Amino acid sequence: MLNRLICRLETLLFGYRSVVLISIGAFTAVMAMFAAQLHMDAGFEKQMPIGHEYIKTFQKYRSDLFGANRITVVVRARKGSIWTPEGLARLYKVTQAVTYLPNVDRLGVQSLWTPNTYVNEITEDGFHADPIIGGTITPDQLTPAIIEKIRRSTTQGGYIGTLVSHDEDSAMITAELTERDRSGKVLDYLAFNHLLESQIRKPFEDQGYEIQIIGFAKQIGDIADAATSVLGFCAIALVLTALAVYWYSHSIRFTILPIACSLTSLVWQFGTLGLLGFGLDPLAVLVPFLVFAIGVSHGVQQVNYIVRELSLGRSSLDAARHSFSGLLVPGTLALVTAFVSFVTLLLIPIPMVRELAITASLGVGYKIITNLIMLPVVASCFSFTKTYADRALARRERRSAWLRGLARVAEPRYAPLVLALTLVIFVVAVWQSRERVIGTLEPGAPELRADARFNRDALSIAGNYDVGLDWLTVVFESNSASCDNPAVGFYEDDFASAMQTEPGVVSVQSFPAMLRTYSEGYNEGYPKMNVVPVDASNYGALAAEIGRVKGFMNSDCSMTAVHLFLADHKATTINRILGDVKRYRATHEMPGVTIRLAAGNAGVLAATNEEVAKSELPMMLNVYAAILILVFLAYRDWRAMVACCAPLTVATFVGYWFMKALHIGLTVATLPVMVLAVGIGVDYAFYIYNRLQLHLATGQNIVKAVEHAMLEVGVATIFTAITLAIGVATWSFSALKFQADMGKLLAFMFIVNLLMAMTALPALASLLERWFPRTKPARAPGLLSH
Repeated sequence: MLNRLICRLETLLFGYRSVVLISIGAFTAVMAMFAAQLHMDAGFEKQMPIGHEYIKTFQKYRSDLFGANRITVVVRARKGSIWTPEGLARLYKVTQAVTYLPNVDRLGVQSLWTPNTYVNEITEDGFHADPIIGGTITPDQLTPAIIEKIRRSTTQGGYIGTLVSHDEDSAMITAELTERDRSGKVLDYLAFNHLLESQIRKPFEDQGYEIQIIGFAKQIGDIADAATSVLGFCAIALVLTALAVYWYSHSIRFTILPIACSLTSLVWQFGTLGLLGFGLDPLAVLVPFLVFAIGVSHGVQQVNYIVRELSLGRSSLDAARHSFSGLLVPGTLALVTAFVSFVTLLLIPIPMVRELAITASLGVGYKIITNLIMLPVVASCFSFTKTYADRALARRERRSAWLRGLARVAEPRYAPLVLALTLVIFVVAVWQSRERVIGTLEPGAPELRADARFNRDALSIAGNYDVGLDWLTVVFESNSASCDNPAVGFYEDDFASAMQTEPGVVSVQSFPAMLRTYSEGYNEGYPKMNVVPVDASNYGALAAEIGRVKGFMNSDCSMTAVHLFLADHKATTINRILGDVKRYRATHEMPGVTIRLAAGNAGVLAATNEEVAKSELPMMLNVYAAILILVFLAYRDWRAMVACCAPLTVATFVGYWFMKALHIGLTVATLPVMVLAVGIGVDYAFYIYNRLQLHLATGQNIVKAVEHAMLEVGVATIFTAITLAIGVATWSFSALKFQADMGKLLAFMFIVNLLMAMTALPALASLLERWFPRTKPARAPGLLSH
């Protein structure tokens, strides 16, 4: 049935070559128009896991708590302090500029110049709050006496270390962003980042003052700007690949063909994204080029097959037809496996990852047409001389001669040794990778290098201010009568005290801490009144006062909050703090009160990390299940399932070991690379085992079958792996750290999968043939018996 179907398809495609190629050309032209409209599209909420406990908390109370999507701008005097007329005037101008940026919540902007920054003064009449800088003061009125008063009020208000640095050479402005404006238009983060540079940094940064800017909007914008370098490095990889293919084939046409076919599918992929209304997320910008690498891999196998057929004296048309029918089964298996691998990313309920899954799946799906159909059909239109065919045959013999020695891994005396060594590597890799981290391992923006402007700014701000740039908000839920229930305040105060001493917690701001401050203020500053009030009416009155300050409670006291400011957002830090909170919640229960996790940017990161960790194993199991099913359907032999998948499993764990050694965490950016590594590894396994199965079906013993399979596809497989590894290794010089890390990881995985496919696979296949002799002859896959 399958043979007849492939035969009819071959007759149809090559019988109507002109129609096929014109249709492909027309479709490519249409998709190119839509591809030209594709743009970068970033979003804060796209990174939030749908339905996660932490995200539900964040969304339920987002209007009452500190926003997780905020920008922080610091005005720093390069010499001297910020307490000068010029320094405070500069701070005023920057505050105004930040306030009037698009999508900024103007009521949420805070600096020394905003009315929501006040000092609580204790007078004879009790507690009194005045702005740090009165509304009647303007920058041109800043006399030494007024500046000294502002400085004193800032110290009394506790803003040294929060809005003013410890060494008092800089001051901070914070602003919360809304992702949609009143008209419903979504914030363009890339354009907003350019506004930050053109309207904030460029006008106000000079030889006297430095402007430091951090926040998600700045981070994702810098990543997107740096992502333009991706095109440059992909172009370098393209040139290296082209030179290598030319060295391999000694034909300009065979050099251009696989690259042109892969680029065609890239145009289709981008065009389809445009039609679907998707953009290209900066964190997913590498995915199309990773899929492009898969296309080149299959293209080289097609070129190898056609050149081999030409060297045997066949015409271009016959060689192309044989290549189409001979590689349709293994090529489709490999691409369908890669397709399923990327589709399984849909298991992760993060919109950005799901968009990435759709992007990658489209690209891989199109490869079936461009690499398995378009390439051989175009190649059939070429003509080659007998001289080229003879030279191709001589090159093939010369290049593959050494593979006879490598094929001896299938011999009875060597196969057990190779398998034992593979088993040792597998055990060590599993052991070494057991403590790998889900999430980021570096402070600052892990996607950028340590010397990037964003990370330098983040390090400077973190070192000069007490309030960490990353915070985890813990919510205490109770009934609406909690404004008159001091027990809730005592319970929350105990929690805040317990968290204050935890490693990784820089400082704590909480509802009960505000109660303490207000209680002392209303009692003429008597230190012993720095407590949570025990009297219900007094407790309620102070709660009403605190309700005027955003971030600590909602209107009816059914929600109060504790903000844990963290030293960094490393996964190890966040996970440790979350563990501490969960242990406290489990051992210190209070009837009627529920401790909910978690808001703040660290809460969003924690939710993302947990979803990646939870989805990774099911996703990988689904990928391997798909591989096993496809291998069985193609070869109807359980030996093929074991021989193809066991080496792939070893390579996967060696990859995890490599990630741990290079301090690369498993994140939404690195997870697709591991999926891709599985897809590439399957490619190598399928192409080798396909030829192996064919020779077993002709009656050859396993050692001879391995030798012939190695001679026929070994050089192409090795060539493809090394070429692609060298190409992506150039990414190591990218300004994007995560592109550099992905280049190292991909290059490593290409080589590891190659070694497994060229050594462990034939050795294991040989042993399985001896340990479990066949009762029936092996089946030739597809049309490979011709």
